[in-house]
Amino acid sequence: MQRIRPDVDIIKDLLDAVLDAQPDSVFTKSLAVQYQERGGLSKKQLQGLYGKASRISSIPAGKLATLEAIILKRPTRYKSDLPAPAEEGPREDATGQILESILLKYPQHKRVLFLKSKFDHREPLTATELSEIDKFRKLVS
Repeated sequence: MQRIRPDVDIIKDLLDAVLDAQPDSVFTKSLAVQYQERGGLSKKQLQGLYGKASRISSIPAGKLATLEAIILKRPTRYKSDLPAPAEEGPREDATGQILESILLKYPQHKRVLFLKSKFDHREPLTATELSEIDKFRKLVS
């Protein structure tokens, strides 16, 4: 972050002012430690600091306004919702029966075992895989 005037640190000034007014505040102490170690605070942490600082009357309004501008400048991050479960399409029992009949004759056939596993886990079979199953069915018959 590029500051216009590096010698002016509003967040540090506010942290010090809040710590002077409320020296036993664990939240403010943890913010001060994190600000010193990492060099910055998240938007939610800044909002918490603003909430604490706005209750203290000895803090100048200009510093609060500057902190509010810093908060508004930060991007808001949203957590996305969990993806909806995939809708299961109609299951073709004929494909399962064909795979079973092939495995009855050749129980160790690796490709057919792979396709059967994919079918059992309800993963979609591609057109190529369906044509392979048809080819294996013709060879077994």
